[in-house]
Amino acid sequence: MGTVKRQPWVVGVSGASGTPYAASVIRALLAAGESVDLIVSRAARLTILDETGISFRDAHWRTDLAEWLGGDEGLDDVRFWSAGDFAAGPSSGSYPAKGMLVVPATTGAVAGIALGLSKDLLQRVASVTLKERRPLVVCVRETPLNGVTLKHLVELDAQGAVVLPASPGFYAGGSTVRELVDFVAGRVLDAVGVPHSLYLRWEGELGAAARQSGGGAPAVAEGE
Repeated sequence: MGTVKRQPWVVGVSGASGTPYAASVIRALLAAGESVDLIVSRAARLTILDETGISFRDAHWRTDLAEWLGGDEGLDDVRFWSAGDFAAGPSSGSYPAKGMLVVPATTGAVAGIALGLSKDLLQRVASVTLKERRPLVVCVRETPLNGVTLKHLVELDAQGAVVLPASPGFYAGGSTVRELVDFVAGRVLDAVGVPHSLYLRWEGELGAAARQSGGGAPAVAEGE
């Protein structure tokens, strides 16, 4: 019998604002003991540079990724693929990936995936994920959305993808940017069944999360 093959989650980072969402997802996947295949689009490199000051380079991806994530723990389970490498492993349906998380997703990436354009490796792998009936989560980060993008999102839903807007929830007691980012990242992982502890879950008690995080009981406006 052969050895058990590595089965990674492919994380595709497109050029939308919101690269902290991707960093949180990658950290949580590694913390859960999952393997990660990483694709960073050309536009995403500019966004990472703009939002973090980090230059993400193919030749130095491990060093740059460690700086982006805030440490190198778990990076032995990460494999990086250049966005222009159409011969990359995940570009084939025979590659043993568990599924793909596109986070954040631009409206351009949404369109390309919905229409099957495969103009770069990120879009190609998303198309492969759909045709192989593997989990695909598209974390769209744009507002407002026009009618064309809404149609593309409906098409992705029809093809079996999970459309997950980067919409933080406040019921979990998050009061910092990091906590709100982690909430969205946690919902991405919830969609594919990866365990995590990124946010406090709703348990049916009003104000419970705020009290656990030290925020106290929620105020009630007069007349409510």
